[in-house]
Amino acid sequence: MKLIYFARVREIIGKSEEEIDLPSDINKVDDLLKYLITIGDEYSSALNNFDSIHIACDEKHVDKNFKIINVKEIAIFPPVTGG
Repeated sequence: MKLIYFARVREIIGKSEEEIDLPSDINKVDDLLKYLITIGDEYSSALNNFDSIHIACDEKHVDKNFKIINVKEIAIFPPVTGG
């Protein structure tokens, strides 16, 4: 599966995208995020504001309960701020 990282998430993880083989028990976006924060300090730091992370699967914004079965690409965005 292809993961694409944006903005602050990309800066902290240190890459803009990667291909990753997920364990078979990862079925939802929530599962994916929980898994990613366990694979390294940079992921944990980048995704520490778990509830504010935005996700798009195959270019459609989805919620944390979205099933990622047959998804080819997941984009991960940091919390949006502005004024």
